[in-house]
Amino acid sequence: MGPLSARLLMQRGRPKSDRLGKIRSLDLSGLELLSEHLDPKLLCRLTQLQELDLSNNQLETLPDNLGLSHLRVLRCANNQLGDVTALCQFPKLEELSLEGNPFLTVNDNLKVSFLLPTLRKVNGKDASSTYSQVENLNRELTSRVTAHWEKFMATLGPEEEAEKAQADFVKSAVRDVRYGPESLSEFTQWRVRMISEELVASSRTQVHEADSPEKPPEAGAAHKPRARLAALKRPDDVPLNLSPSKRACASPSAQVEGGPVAGSDGSQPALKLEPLHFLQCHSKNNSPQDLETQLWACAFEPAWEEGATSQTVATCGGEAVCVIDCQTGIVLHKYKAPGEEFFSVAWTTLMVVTQAGHKKRWSVLAAAGLRGLVRLLHVRAGFCCGVIRAHKKAIATLCFSPAHETHLFTASYDKRIILWDIGMPNQDYEFQASQLLTLDTTSIPLRLCPVASCPDARLLAGCEGGCCCWDVRLDQPQKRRVCEVEFVFSEGSEASGRRVDGLAFVNEDVVASKGSGLGTICLWSWRQTWGGRGSQSTVAVVVLARLQWSPTELAYFSLSACPDKGIVLCGDEEGNVWLYDVSNILKQPPPLPAAPQAPTQILKWPQPWALGQAVTKTMVNTVVANASFTYLTALTDSNIVAIWGRL
Repeated sequence: MGPLSARLLMQRGRPKSDRLGKIRSLDLSGLELLSEHLDPKLLCRLTQLQELDLSNNQLETLPDNLGLSHLRVLRCANNQLGDVTALCQFPKLEELSLEGNPFLTVNDNLKVSFLLPTLRKVNGKDASSTYSQVENLNRELTSRVTAHWEKFMATLGPEEEAEKAQADFVKSAVRDVRYGPESLSEFTQWRVRMISEELVASSRTQVHEADSPEKPPEAGAAHKPRARLAALKRPDDVPLNLSPSKRACASPSAQVEGGPVAGSDGSQPALKLEPLHFLQCHSKNNSPQDLETQLWACAFEPAWEEGATSQTVATCGGEAVCVIDCQTGIVLHKYKAPGEEFFSVAWTTLMVVTQAGHKKRWSVLAAAGLRGLVRLLHVRAGFCCGVIRAHKKAIATLCFSPAHETHLFTASYDKRIILWDIGMPNQDYEFQASQLLTLDTTSIPLRLCPVASCPDARLLAGCEGGCCCWDVRLDQPQKRRVCEVEFVFSEGSEASGRRVDGLAFVNEDVVASKGSGLGTICLWSWRQTWGGRGSQSTVAVVVLARLQWSPTELAYFSLSACPDKGIVLCGDEEGNVWLYDVSNILKQPPPLPAAPQAPTQILKWPQPWALGQAVTKTMVNTVVANASFTYLTALTDSNIVAIWGRL
């Protein structure tokens, strides 16, 4: 489709007319229009246009000067829009559709609400709840920027140039003023910049007026003081709107056993954690009575910037996958699949190139479970962009390769592990996955763990029958492979065949595994074990230390590691979280004591209240911390997501 013509507009306009100025409704959907095809000189002649349909095209932006000041309904679904700020040129807009634009996120929804105060519906839904959220964010941001301004101006010396100082203020405000969930940082920083620039402009006006000679007041004019910059206000002020499926439980202070985790230099920094939020966001039919849905896996979103850390965690259980901001406890997104029971989630980050050559960063969440399907979710845009029919039986766990962002391992109850390449999304933003390898197991695989020092060459798996390793190099001819080595945890053949239901690399060498011995977690050396295997197919691991854990005979409590901090985490059947400072333990001079090492700390279950009574006991199926160990998320057997924060 080329540039628009007046003839085409009259053909597709309503009512039918030979004059563009009489058209009130215009359908330009499905014409493969590009942004440059929207000619402002032509469209501005539609002086009475109230409804415009631009859906199912290839628009990446909207021109800033379309001149459609009377527009009330705009449909832009299924395009490639990456920015919404141009919508401010439609001040009378009441209904807006932006569905199917994969590069728009929740931040853009908030921008729309701020820019278009008359908007009633967005994507067919009432816009009032988003307005409430914007009002609260805007009010708090205005307060914080104003406080930052006053503090900044108080530090300026009289010799400093005002204009340069004010420019520095805008930069410092954008850098230092923070509020709200990390996932909304694009919107909050956008507003911080706007508020800062308004403050600077207001200051310059005051300086200009102070330098001007006084004018006598006009007759009859009342003197009005300058209005202070205020947050956007609306009638009926409403607090921040949380997800209706989120239910928080009050909790007393947590009990902690053991001392603080020691620092790497042997000191004792305060590593104190407190329970922040208890959420029932996986309830069946959103019922607050549901304390039975089992929650199985969680994973923190990769940080968007190098050196940064994430506070956004994905959780799964029942028929739902939730994405939660740990700072506020807000459920940012919720994906439901009726009839499914989700067992595992994993994140990857892709750099997607648009048809115009622009690069966009995507965080993709893979979720799988009972039905053997892998769903690929574009979380920030809020839709499922691919389904892989991976296995005929349930998928127990999955993980992305740290060496290849599109390579995904899935492990199933059909006793197979499959390596997939999910590829990059096509022009319709859909994934077409291809199968690369099939790894056969002799028992059900429970945990997957690419070897930290060579993730593109070896894969470890904890299985019902033990711990196994496969060669996953893609330059080898066989596309179907059996276990290369089975690891056992003590001498003698009787040591094989024991379930390994917890597995994680603490660093590039040390592996933490659980299930091979009752009441203990084993730390062993990958490098020493692999180096001494020779040609054997069954190899005893080189144990570095054993950690004391719960004596329960129950299984499937998954452990995790925080490699940057050298910490191992595991829940138990009483609702407790066991923390081990592994880096400190391994610093002890050899030989290490034969007896299991005590945990560095145990976070006792805080007994939150639900349904009018305390939940005194639960099972913590999995517990995961973010890379900086500022937030810790524990999932339970009683439909409670517990989030802890580091003080």
